[in-house]
Amino acid sequence: MDKKSPPSNAADETGDPPLTGAVKDSAQQIWLAGLGAFAKAQEEGGKMFEALVKEGLAIQRKTQAAAEEKITEVTSRMADMASDLTSRATGKWDKLENIFEDRVARALKTLGVPSARDIELLSARIDEMERSAAKHSAAPKAGAAKHVAKKAPAAKRTPARKSSAE
Repeated sequence: MDKKSPPSNAADETGDPPLTGAVKDSAQQIWLAGLGAFAKAQEEGGKMFEALVKEGLAIQRKTQAAAEEKITEVTSRMADMASDLTSRATGKWDKLENIFEDRVARALKTLGVPSARDIELLSARIDEMERSAAKHSAAPKAGAAKHVAKKAPAAKRTPARKSSAE
């Protein structure tokens, strides 16, 4: 086997030391790779740009959908909280209103003012009395015609009392 190893201090064909040649070759390859990448990027740059735009749109849509979902969820929670607070406040107002009505009713009763129920009962009684009076006045009494014809002696009539309401 014949192994050729260049001498460490030997110069290559151009007269450069071997380490310098390796560095030059490496730099040349890096330069060519960069030029190739640049040419490739120019060729496929438009396609790459369009692909990135499409991917960006997809991500934006996903983000918007997630944001809208969160907004809907938060809106629903806020509506539930508002409804709960409204029902609590309504309950408190109803309770306060009932307390107020009870106290006013007690004060009016203490002062002797009749309640709406008392007035309804009195109205019903008056209606019943009016029907009864109309019924009695419409029915002719037996012998009433004879009584009118005879004219009874005039009895001393007492004037009707005036009521305190007049």
